[in-house]
Amino acid sequence: MEIIHTNHPLVSHKLTVLRDKNTTPSQFRHLVDELVTLLAYEATREVSVVPVQIETPVAPTEGLGLAEPRPMVVPVLRAGLGMLEGMLRLLPTAEVGFLGMVRNDETLEIDTYAERLPDDISGRQVFVLDPMLATGSTVVEAIEYLLKRGAKDVTVVSILAAKPGLETVERGVGHRAQVRVVVAGIDPELNENNYIVPGLGDAGDRLYGVVD
Repeated sequence: MEIIHTNHPLVSHKLTVLRDKNTTPSQFRHLVDELVTLLAYEATREVSVVPVQIETPVAPTEGLGLAEPRPMVVPVLRAGLGMLEGMLRLLPTAEVGFLGMVRNDETLEIDTYAERLPDDISGRQVFVLDPMLATGSTVVEAIEYLLKRGAKDVTVVSILAAKPGLETVERGVGHRAQVRVVVAGIDPELNENNYIVPGLGDAGDRLYGVVD
């Protein structure tokens, strides 16, 4: 597994404002959108391309185009939806699938309550969107789900990760597939409630409000 911790001053600045508890929900949503677009630049560095012949206004030339089958972007509901627009800004021709997953805070088990994916995604590059990689359990479950559908190349895009969560993903995935994790920041630990510390709180609540 490859971990890409994006080192860019604009990413660091936006992440700092995102962490601030005084940042309003509208500002938070806007910053998430901008951050994901910056992270998507790194996440798509290995996207599959093929040579294409075109004509400029001056002369014929050869360039590069995205290969088929098209990449697939999979936000993990609900917080991952806040990252979708920023990712599609760089990959507008990608197809979009969905995974609805919820973690039991006591047992840490993951329940997949909804999915919208092709039965076979063999040969497709898949980009999983989940803003917080805390315990790593949800990301491992999402990757397992995709591997069962035939995926071999999975890139996870997260805004913030905890070191223990990254270790969990590395143990869970092993060498069974080509997996990358692209993050804007890595924090050292989790608290007793499995929140990333210092973190930024609950990303879903800060994006959409508290839902009981």
